[in-house]
Amino acid sequence: MIKVGIIGATGYAGGELVRILTAHKQAEIKWYGSRSYIEQQYASVYRNLFQIVDAVCMDDNMKALADEVDVIFTATPQGLCASLVNEEILSKVKIVDLSADFRIKDVSVYEKWYGIPHPSPQFIEEAVYGLCEVNRERVKGARLIANPGCYTTCSILTAYPLAKEGLIDMSTLIIDAKSGTSGAGRGAKVPNLFCEVNENMKAYGVATHRHTPEIEEQLGYASGEKVLLNFTPHLVPMNRGILVTEYAKLTREVCEEEVRTIYEKYYGREKFIRVLEKDACPETKWVEGSNYVDVNFKIDPRTGRIILMGALDNLVKGAAGQAVQNMNLLFGLEEAEGLDLVPMFP
Repeated sequence: MIKVGIIGATGYAGGELVRILTAHKQAEIKWYGSRSYIEQQYASVYRNLFQIVDAVCMDDNMKALADEVDVIFTATPQGLCASLVNEEILSKVKIVDLSADFRIKDVSVYEKWYGIPHPSPQFIEEAVYGLCEVNRERVKGARLIANPGCYTTCSILTAYPLAKEGLIDMSTLIIDAKSGTSGAGRGAKVPNLFCEVNENMKAYGVATHRHTPEIEEQLGYASGEKVLLNFTPHLVPMNRGILVTEYAKLTREVCEEEVRTIYEKYYGREKFIRVLEKDACPETKWVEGSNYVDVNFKIDPRTGRIILMGALDNLVKGAAGQAVQNMNLLFGLEEAEGLDLVPMFP
């Protein structure tokens, strides 16, 4: 059994990690870390786990944790994992970090967009960006995984095949994204109160959202060129889900069959990426509670553009599910172990 420790186990992503790992046949959670609930029963925080998890919350002592487990998940705010990790810890344990601390390779870009100094830039270069469908082989040999977030996973995977094949003009790419409120975390914030969110939609982080450089960097690797794009997120009054709609100019005239062949080339063998049938638009309700990403496209010959669409559950494939997928790869397990989650409806 793989011994697991979680730091940040009582946030939404941490709670989803616990939910998924309790059904994992080859993993056992040894440490439920939470600064806010030390010595409290975990099931008193998440009562859906009553009589399923019989453990108390502990602190976030990564040094002590590294001696007790095989892998540590850090579902924590930006800066915390980077402030705790060191060479001694990495020599003992694998780390899957769900924050953005090691996702961006240029430390100056990280510090500019996140507004904090990076505590351990020496580990940025070796950290593997844990987008499993793109970096699967690199993940397998890593010590430190930078687990991508929800907006970035959906935005990148939706455009990746066409960026890789040079079929879209990357300088024209615009990404319009929508997220459920759980994407903002479990902390008490006035903008996330029911009366603020219900019956309302709003854009935020317009031209300044911190996931922008991460999407640009990864699509830059795919396309082989520097990418500069517009990314605009929106908050919608639902618990879970990410929906992205992306617009780009085509580099040449193409037909439906050719584009579909390209998507099948990259995703035809991927369990967790579902390329929908012609004219079907991805919807968040059909991926909720699952590790699936639904993608599709529509060519607009009138404008010479292509419209790309993707949907995923922000807490599963956009966070905890992808983290478990990375863990499975790290330890040579079946990649889908613990993740055969049929989407929930209604």
